[in-house]
Amino acid sequence: MAKVDSTFGDNGVEQTLFIDRKGIVSRANSIGSTSASSVPNTDDEDSDYRQDTSKESYKDRRRQAHTQAEQKRRDAIKKGYDDLQAIVPTCLQQEFSIGSPKMSKAVVLQKTIDYIQFLHKEKKKQEEEVSTLRKDVMALKIMKSNYEEIVKAHQNNPLEGKDQVSDQVKFSVFQSIMDSLFQSFNASISVNSFQELSACVFSWIEEHCKPQARESTKD
Repeated sequence: MAKVDSTFGDNGVEQTLFIDRKGIVSRANSIGSTSASSVPNTDDEDSDYRQDTSKESYKDRRRQAHTQAEQKRRDAIKKGYDDLQAIVPTCLQQEFSIGSPKMSKAVVLQKTIDYIQFLHKEKKKQEEEVSTLRKDVMALKIMKSNYEEIVKAHQNNPLEGKDQVSDQVKFSVFQSIMDSLFQSFNASISVNSFQELSACVFSWIEEHCKPQARESTKD
């Protein structure tokens, strides 16, 4: 019988099989490790994705809010200019004139400023007129009160001196006084305005209607 080679003996076979199994196990472990390392970490990636999505959503909301605020501001400005064009008469005249170009914002503002200045002047003018009218009313009240006092004085003494002087003499005296007064009145009075007329009347009364001034007429 031939001698069996030790490499093919039982121990050799077992060693060979063991080595083969070891290599297989090593390769399997290597493959498993490689496969495990190649699998992505889905939890971390999902978290990063959610964070990125949240950031993008926040930016979008801020962008939309800014856009809405800007649009609201522009609408308010446009409404303000439209209101000015509807209120200021000079803007309305140009707006409805045929063939006139659309007014720019600068033109609307300038016309508005001019109109405000015009209103201030008119207000001041009307205040001066009101003040003048109040003075005139006060002067008329004083004149009314004086005439009422004269009427009362005559009513209290209706027959005083009636039989002492004839009507003809009274008329002659009255005519002489009135002629003299009319001449001085005509030379002193100005009728350019009621205010000027009132001032002239009071000045004329003070100067020509005093008892001392009537002495010459009575004589």
